[in-house]
Amino acid sequence: MSTLADRLERAAAVRTVLGGLGGIDAWLVGGTVRDALLGRPVGEADVVVAGDAEPVARALAERTGAFVFPLSERFGAWRVIARDRTWQSDITPARGTIEEDLGLRDFTVNAMAVPAAEPGRLLDPHGGEADLGARTIRAVGARSFADDPLRVLRMARFAVDLDFEVEGATLALAAAESARIGEVAPERSFYELRRLIAGPAPGRGIELMESTGLVATLLPELEQLQGIEQNPYHHLDVWGHTLEVLDRVVEVTSDPGAVLGDSAEGVGRELARPLADDLTRGEALRFGALLHDVGKPATRAVTEDGRVLFWGHDGVGAEMARSFGRRMHASSALGDFLAALAQHHLRLGFLVHEQPLTRRHVYRYMRATEPVEVEVTVLSVADRLATMGPRTREEAVGSHVSLAREIVREALAWRAGDRPRAPLRGDDLIAELGIEPGPEVGRLLELVDEAAFAGDVSTREEALALARREAGSAAA
Repeated sequence: MSTLADRLERAAAVRTVLGGLGGIDAWLVGGTVRDALLGRPVGEADVVVAGDAEPVARALAERTGAFVFPLSERFGAWRVIARDRTWQSDITPARGTIEEDLGLRDFTVNAMAVPAAEPGRLLDPHGGEADLGARTIRAVGARSFADDPLRVLRMARFAVDLDFEVEGATLALAAAESARIGEVAPERSFYELRRLIAGPAPGRGIELMESTGLVATLLPELEQLQGIEQNPYHHLDVWGHTLEVLDRVVEVTSDPGAVLGDSAEGVGRELARPLADDLTRGEALRFGALLHDVGKPATRAVTEDGRVLFWGHDGVGAEMARSFGRRMHASSALGDFLAALAQHHLRLGFLVHEQPLTRRHVYRYMRATEPVEVEVTVLSVADRLATMGPRTREEAVGSHVSLAREIVREALAWRAGDRPRAPLRGDDLIAELGIEPGPEVGRLLELVDEAAFAGDVSTREEALALARREAGSAAA
């Protein structure tokens, strides 16, 4: 059975950092020690040093040929990163003695240290190793959350990442401080939220956040979904349905082939592409699942015969998704992505009733939904699979999934540029038809492009003839 020293020695980051720290009074701490004890991969070497961290970081960088830069002025922390990005180390000055420093940390499983000079000796003043064995998240002290309200969100994230339970007293301490999350810089909150949503069980993470009151403060648009009843095609209120859609997105994207058939490889490739804010398109899609129905509370109406309707919730939700992005200080690219998902998540469901689809149906779907044509199709599938009320018919679900398979193949080809295009350009129309540059040129090009996609025109002459007819018709 491998010892702690063996596990640390096998980690390239730790091995390199310890070799470069020679003779310096330092300790490996936090997640480095926790993950080594759990037998998890250790990719970072978090280090606390006695005194100023800057000269230690610079010396380590010089000895290993790595990059170095300040990480936090407030805590005097520095980061050293290998030039090939294979390892990194965050170096922070100790707050008092090492025992005092550990006492200021968030959770017992993160409050352990190993002396750099003795990598087999564990300093564990708060019982972190025992809590690892019990698979428990426990606060180091009564002020853990009061010292930093962001730890309420970190608690949920660690519980999900490690698949641990939160100790009852810790949960109560977290609930008492959750309303103070507004005091935390939005960038810090969004960093932790991104990691939670991209983790192995984001739905459980959201439920943990809700149990402490954090959803109401940090994600009020989700809190408002609770108790919003839907029509008999749904078996859950909007809150429960949203969490179910999130779970379904995780399932579908983890194994695209199970639902989307032979498009699995292409879908997986697209979802793995970076989008923005350190999120892949697939990870951002999880945020899309959370926000796709946030417009429902503001648009709920009941007809005289008792039908529950949410007309326009897609448009309202799109604006709310953008607002969420601005509040979190996220990039405009992410805000636009989330808004497009909310705006178009119903579109595939409408197409189900148009089957069999023509090429023009496909074209209009792609033009309306790009650049999220792939992701919104996956979201639509997850949304449909999560809608299983007493009036839901299995054949209707099957029809939706079958159409999604057809559309996602088209979406992958569309995104790759593998499609017929208009055999002329805007300047051709201006020259041949004698029209002025402006919206009319765009309208005619769109008509010709759709006709080319549908196979109705294939040559420049056919395209010009169509444009002339349409221009004349509009003039008349």
